[in-house]
Amino acid sequence: MAITARALNRSTLARQLLLGRESLDVVDAVRRVVALQAQHPASPYLALWNRLSDFDPAGLETAVDGFQVVKSTLMRITLHMVHAEDYRAFREAMEPTLRASRLGDARFTASGLTLDDADALVPDLLKYADRPRTSAEMRGWLEERVGAPMEPVTWRMLRQYAPLWHAPVGGPWSFGTVQSYVAADTLPVLTDPDAAAEGLRTLIRRYLEGFGPASVADMAQFALVQRARVRTAVQALAGELEQLEGPGGTVLYDIPGAPRPAEDTPAPPRLMAMWDSILLAYADRSRVVPPAYRKLVTRVNGDVLPTLLVDGHVAGVWRPVDGGIEATAFHPLPGPVWQGLAAEARSLRALLADRDPRVYSRYDHWWTKGLPAAETRLLTGD
Repeated sequence: MAITARALNRSTLARQLLLGRESLDVVDAVRRVVALQAQHPASPYLALWNRLSDFDPAGLETAVDGFQVVKSTLMRITLHMVHAEDYRAFREAMEPTLRASRLGDARFTASGLTLDDADALVPDLLKYADRPRTSAEMRGWLEERVGAPMEPVTWRMLRQYAPLWHAPVGGPWSFGTVQSYVAADTLPVLTDPDAAAEGLRTLIRRYLEGFGPASVADMAQFALVQRARVRTAVQALAGELEQLEGPGGTVLYDIPGAPRPAEDTPAPPRLMAMWDSILLAYADRSRVVPPAYRKLVTRVNGDVLPTLLVDGHVAGVWRPVDGGIEATAFHPLPGPVWQGLAAEARSLRALLADRDPRVYSRYDHWWTKGLPAAETRLLTGD
């Protein structure tokens, strides 16, 4: 069976709750969309606001406080929020990547610590983190344990490898500049190839549920794991997956019966969060990001700007400014689209008003450096 590029776009939007806001509990919503990119504390909130009707940020805070939804270093070696029940399998899937990239990093090995040292330290570190501990407390504990000062970067490599959850510290978005950590409730099995293989199979199933259909390259990009590992996992799942032919003859895989809306299904405009997962979940990002715009929204240092999503594709960027939301379109947009974006801006400003009206303002320098614009409008939502 063949599937077009536009139909792939609509499949992603449907599974990511972006064809129409749905009435879901935030915990169920996080499970549905698989993982929320969480480098910036506000982004999971804005991601769910884009996807849920009557989204109440207090619901996410309750889920975070109760560790029903957890934040940790996972896919692509970066911070994600995931359902707590998904965490163990996802972390086991990521074990080879995290171990090589964190404990094999020259900044870690330069400390004089070895893999054996790390393996000896981590279990006791997790016991110490049986309740939330600040970053300073945990680093101090490690320094006492090894009998020497520990460079901040060494501690960063070790904490990103260890199965630690970020503990909420309050503030407008649950997490802030002060960092606190706690050991995962159900600890993953580390350094076990069989556990890693089973975890990857689970991660692939979940990825396809939330982002499919997808190629081996897409799956590898989403997680940042070796394609050979993904191919092995896909082969093991062969009896559970459907195979499709994508654009250019690309082999795609999917969960049988998963939503695949018609390619002419309407897609409403959205103001997407920084680093929204749909912008990063594929090797072929043209599913959502037109190739001409990719470098405009994904900057040289990896910052992924908050984007305008129009007809399911990136059409520009946005940022809060005094008086409203400044929307910069990379190509001309029709009047009804601007009206839809203005309605979104009104809702977004209400969400931000009591929390952080100038969210993402630290990234304003990308605008001062210049962005191509067919049109820029101040969306007040009035």
